[in-house]
Amino acid sequence: MSDQHPEGASGGAPAGAFVVIAEFVVKAGHMAAFMEAALDDARCSVRDEPGCRQFDVVRPEGLPDAVLFYEVYDSREAFDAHLRTPHFDRFRLAFPPLIEAERPVRFAGRVHP
Repeated sequence: MSDQHPEGASGGAPAGAFVVIAEFVVKAGHMAAFMEAALDDARCSVRDEPGCRQFDVVRPEGLPDAVLFYEVYDSREAFDAHLRTPHFDRFRLAFPPLIEAERPVRFAGRVHP
């Protein structure tokens, strides 16, 4: 998490934050390229977007081709702003030839902490 963002009392995003969960199945032999694009988007999001509180890139155990993004924004508007950034555009252009599938993106409201 970037030091420039104020945190909730628990040290993370405030309760009521807007959560985005995106899941991908990466083609065999393309994980390194996918991770390069994903980590660029994640790092730039936390560093450059005031409304992005957290952007985790996760590799689930037992699913060697799966990658999950867990993103936390101050609001839906902050997420919508994310969709208009240069780093998101780079990711959006880079990932399609690298994946077998993209699961439907899920949205949630953060309850705790």
